[in-house]
Amino acid sequence: MKAVLATDLSAASEATIENETCLECLGRIGIEEIHLVTVVPSNVHAGMPGIDFEKRRRKAITSYQRVIKDAGFDVEMHVVRGTPHRRITGIAETIGASLTVVGSRGKSPLENRVIGSTVRNLARTTETPLLVNRIERGADDPAVVRKHLFQRMLYATDFSENAEHAFESFSYLRHATQEATLVHVETPKDPGPSDDDPESRLAELADQLEKWDIETRIEVRQGDPAEEILGAEDAYDPTTILVGSRGHSRLRRLLLGSVSEDLVARANGNVMLVPPA
Repeated sequence: MKAVLATDLSAASEATIENETCLECLGRIGIEEIHLVTVVPSNVHAGMPGIDFEKRRRKAITSYQRVIKDAGFDVEMHVVRGTPHRRITGIAETIGASLTVVGSRGKSPLENRVIGSTVRNLARTTETPLLVNRIERGADDPAVVRKHLFQRMLYATDFSENAEHAFESFSYLRHATQEATLVHVETPKDPGPSDDDPESRLAELADQLEKWDIETRIEVRQGDPAEEILGAEDAYDPTTILVGSRGHSRLRRLLLGSVSEDLVARANGNVMLVPPA
C-alpha cells in the first residue's frame, strides 16, 4: 500500500512526520511506500524575483525523507507548484495511494491558516481516504495529540452506502486497532427508514469486528449528528474518528458541510474521512 504524506514544512507537519509511533501505525496497516508532497502555491513568486522556492523546499524536505526512510519505508519526494489541495489529490490518484495524511491544528482559523484551508479543501474533494492527524494548538514546538493513530477507533455511521464503505477500512485498520466504538445518531431531520433497528445493525457490525479480536461497544444517540459524534469523542477518547465523507444526501457537499467538515475542524483527535468507492 502507498500513502501520500502532505507537508507545508510547518511545525505541525513536522510533528506528524517525526513521530515514530505514527509512522509505526502506518506500517502496521500495510503502508510500505510513502510519497512526501509539498506544494509551492502558484502565486508565491509574485514580487519575489530571484528566489527559488522549489529548491528551498526540496532541501528542507530531504530531512523528512531520511526520517521516513530510516523507519523502514520506501520514500519518494514531490516538490510541485500549484493549488495545494489539487496537486495533493492529483498525486494521490496518479500513484494509486490508499491513504492521504495531513497534519492540522484545527479549530482556530488564525492558526496554521495555509494547511488549514488545504485540509478543508482536501476533505471536500479527496478521492482517497484522508487522515487528518491532529496537532497540538498554541504550541511553538507542537506534538501530535494522539500518538497511536488507529488504536481506539470511533466509527460513526448513518448506514448509507458510503458509511458502509468506510467500515470496510477495518479490513486493514484492524492490524493496528484494539477497540472500537460504533455510533449512530438519530435525527428528526433524517430519520431513515421506519423499520430500521439501529442497535441491531450496529450489533451486526460489532460482531464482525469482534471476530478480529477488536473490543467493541455500540451506542445510538439522538440529536445533531456532528454534536453527538463529538460528544461520543469526549466520552470515549478515541484516537481517530472514522466516517464516510458523504451520506444519504443527494447533494454531494451537504452532509460534508454539516457533519464531516465540522468533525475535521472541531474534533480533539484525528479524523479519517473515506470518500465513496
